[in-house]
Amino acid sequence: MRHLFIFFIVFVCASGSVVIGSYLRNVLPEHHLSEESAGSVKLAIGLIATMAALVLGLLISSAKGSFDSVSSVLLDTAAHVVRLDRTLAKYGPETQPIREALRQSYAAAVETLASDDPSRLARTDDPEAARRVEDVRRLVEGLAPRDDVQRELKTRALLLVDEVFATRWLAILKEKVPLPMPLLVALVLWLVAIFATFGLYAPRNGTTIAVLLVCALSSSGAIFLILELNSPLDGVVRVSLTPLREALAVLGK
Repeated sequence: MRHLFIFFIVFVCASGSVVIGSYLRNVLPEHHLSEESAGSVKLAIGLIATMAALVLGLLISSAKGSFDSVSSVLLDTAAHVVRLDRTLAKYGPETQPIREALRQSYAAAVETLASDDPSRLARTDDPEAARRVEDVRRLVEGLAPRDDVQRELKTRALLLVDEVFATRWLAILKEKVPLPMPLLVALVLWLVAIFATFGLYAPRNGTTIAVLLVCALSSSGAIFLILELNSPLDGVVRVSLTPLREALAVLGK
């Protein structure tokens, strides 16, 4: 919801600057609107527009990379959990309580990620969630192998528990990297300057106004997309949880 609010604020600032520029066209002296003045202003605004385009492109690329990275981490976690479950199944029937604890812990994690409640998503790194993973590790450590095969399976299971724990925290840390607010403010100010210049020198007709509003909407939408991609676990644009649900469906079987 906060991303939609920011999108609305950016759109209002961009479209409002067009109105302000159009108003200034009526009050400024004529020589301020001459071809020489317009040429100088357009060159300066061209520089700002280039900087804004570069920053937008870099932010979209960075946010998309972060989104893909979290998606890949969650997919790796699902694969590690399934491998851990199958390793424990090979160890013997005495690991059934551990497999059940693993399934319950993973089900709780998937349920939290699938929730639209921001307060629940904010608790993905709470001590209770970490304790569940550590409990599974302690149960695995408590196994008493009877032969070399079981010793190898126990060692493999412990490595997989560590992999699950590491990738889980990696996903949490990547998800909690916010967009720097000063950069966002600077970008919005650049857009305001650009659209104010458009309003100052553009002719007043329905086509021009419609195109400028579409441009303002597109620029605001780009910032909204950056914010959404930068928060891959919540919002409108979020990572797919299908691999996690598919992994949960095969645990304990």
